[in-house]
Amino acid sequence: MRRFDVLIVGSGPGGQRAAFQAAKLKKTVAVIERQPYIGGAGLHTGTLPSKTLREAALFLAGFKQRAIFGFQCSIGREVTLQELMYRKMDVMKKQMEVIIDQFNRNNIEIIYGEASFRDEHRLSIKSPGGLEEVYGEVIIIAAGTRPLRPKEVPFDEEHIYDTDSILKINQIPSTLTVIGGGVIGCEYACIFASLGVKVTLIEKKPRLLPFADNEIVNSLCYWMTQSGITLRLNEEVVKITVESNDRVMTNLKSGKQVVSEKLLYTMGRVGNTDMLNLNAIGIKPDGRGSLSVNENFQTTIPHIYAIGDVIGFPALASTSMEQGRRAVCNALHKEDITCEVVSHLPFGIYTIPEISMVGETEEGLTAKAIAYEVGCALFQEVAKGQIIGDTHGMLKLLFNREDKRLLGVHIIGERATELIHIGQAVMSFRGTVDYFKDTVFNYPTLSDAYKVAALNGLNRL
Repeated sequence: MRRFDVLIVGSGPGGQRAAFQAAKLKKTVAVIERQPYIGGAGLHTGTLPSKTLREAALFLAGFKQRAIFGFQCSIGREVTLQELMYRKMDVMKKQMEVIIDQFNRNNIEIIYGEASFRDEHRLSIKSPGGLEEVYGEVIIIAAGTRPLRPKEVPFDEEHIYDTDSILKINQIPSTLTVIGGGVIGCEYACIFASLGVKVTLIEKKPRLLPFADNEIVNSLCYWMTQSGITLRLNEEVVKITVESNDRVMTNLKSGKQVVSEKLLYTMGRVGNTDMLNLNAIGIKPDGRGSLSVNENFQTTIPHIYAIGDVIGFPALASTSMEQGRRAVCNALHKEDITCEVVSHLPFGIYTIPEISMVGETEEGLTAKAIAYEVGCALFQEVAKGQIIGDTHGMLKLLFNREDKRLLGVHIIGERATELIHIGQAVMSFRGTVDYFKDTVFNYPTLSDAYKVAALNGLNRL
């Protein structure tokens, strides 16, 4: 039986970063991956493929050209998603080569097979080559999640899809129903709408993206409806059927019916913990297969940690990577490595237009009775916004009225997920909006919106 200082179950973003950190600390490391390829959902079915599809759709549909020059390209129905994503395999292949090279350079072993616990330190690995048992002083569970597939939803990979199988759809449909107004549902609704598909988005809550700033979400809803998306909010699905005419019928509790050529179900994900034999070590996942951890990412067993999507919100590739690094630091007691909890985590939502945020929302500050002020900048007020044709973008700063400390940044529009890091850096150093007033930005840039927003907010004082 081979022995390792650190065993990591899962090779997604969190597992990778955990492995690299452990290797840098001169520990023997092995990563166990049940798929015949590394990278997890982030590389194969989630982050990379969906963002590749988004960029292909924006380019081929002439979305940006429409805003600047007033025209939009037409995409024929015979075009498949595989053709739209012709670069996906190339990008994925190169990314896998980078990861494998990093693993080799850091002497990290990859073990392909399905892992299950024998006891608190031993894992049994089942692969085509047979069974192997390995021992780990520290074990990190980074098994990820898969789409939730309720029994009452008749998934058939021909009419009704989940977020994994939608990437294998044969051709672009004329109509599509998306169930679920979370991050993934909103992203795919925008992507298909940009391709000319008539999309109906159904969400049982009264608003989309409840964790985001309400004004930003309202702006997104406006642009979604302008793109031809029909929003059915505060609506509950009671039955989904495939009719004899190859159409999908979605019946709502309100009595409404939605008919479409295809349906995409995006209501939640399930942790890949059911195959780990956690009963053998006394760890109990919740009903969705998620694991509970403390602030150090420890489970109820001190040397077994869990990170990434399998521990729930925020379930982002970026946060999973940092959780992996911190879990290893905590496990190996490296006090000299910064491991304090980061409170200013950025969120990126790749809708069209994209959204990004960091820090507090207006709703959160109001609930905490914190006196705050708002500074806003419309991209149409910034020269670069006019140049690139982004007339719908907006940057919003929230800051304390007393000491002017920056409390939150919310952006909708072109390059929002890039711009957010300027505000994130200022917040991390407890900076004030005066920084944006006094600094010099390149001109013309979208970053200049920070100065416009700061001046707008300071004028309100």
